[in-house]
Amino acid sequence: MPTCLPLVRRRCHTCASERFRASGRFRVNANHKLIDVWLLVLCTGCGRTDKLTVLERARVRSVRPDLLDRLHANDPGLTAELLQDPAVLRRGRVALDWGGAWRLDTGGSNPLDHEVLDVSVRFAAPVPVRPVRLIAEACGLSRGEVERLLAQGRLVSAVRLDGRLSDDFTFILKR
Repeated sequence: MPTCLPLVRRRCHTCASERFRASGRFRVNANHKLIDVWLLVLCTGCGRTDKLTVLERARVRSVRPDLLDRLHANDPGLTAELLQDPAVLRRGRVALDWGGAWRLDTGGSNPLDHEVLDVSVRFAAPVPVRPVRLIAEACGLSRGEVERLLAQGRLVSAVRLDGRLSDDFTFILKR
């Protein structure tokens, strides 16, 4: 589950920091029938404000009225949606840093009580995490132990567990 908005990875021109946090505010500029919209981000080092382009020279009539209302109201939910929009990230040439922005909810059960675990992982939001790290944290194991179990064939999944995932997956762990 996400706990906060991810940081935006972009180089600051003032202090050379590489992290920005979303301010949750938008700048909307209309010029006759065209509209520009930016998401404002703040440098974590010096506090300098920078802009991520959301809409550029779009016709005002092509923007849904409810979206326009959310932009004017600085809707925090819209900020979260736009930060996960690949088009906005590509247009701004930025990436997201999800470190410390998510938590694991295991439902309070102790997974080590069973000989064989059949686990289904569901993401509340598309947060890219390494499954090996997620399994290690959930089962109270080190990442090295999880990688050893994977190499021995005692950790089995239909998806590759050595990369990053943001989609639901299942795995079986044999103790």
